[in-house]
Amino acid sequence: MREHAKTGFARQLRREMTVAERYLWARLCRRQLAGCRFRRQHPLGPYIADFACLEKYPVVEVDGSGHLDSTADVQRDDWFRQRGFTVLRCWNHDVLERTESVLAAILVALG
Repeated sequence: MREHAKTGFARQLRREMTVAERYLWARLCRRQLAGCRFRRQHPLGPYIADFACLEKYPVVEVDGSGHLDSTADVQRDDWFRQRGFTVLRCWNHDVLERTESVLAAILVALG
């Protein structure tokens, strides 16, 4: 995907975030978690990360059932890890029902 097209697609994803993504973003925006700045639907290489902190390198992906056994997700995670990112995959249900546990896992990834 061309850089311009990817940026436009990222903007579209920001406008159309899932309920779980909106809920988590409300807890990550404005440096609320450990004073770290997170970006949402942020282009990184050939991918768009749901949430990324470029200061400490965690990438947080919020997934629904469509991501069960996804080989594309394995390749994507490998790409991020090869570039120094820690990848956290959270289920929509966990973000909505176990928010504090998800935030605690993100804090651990922040180091």
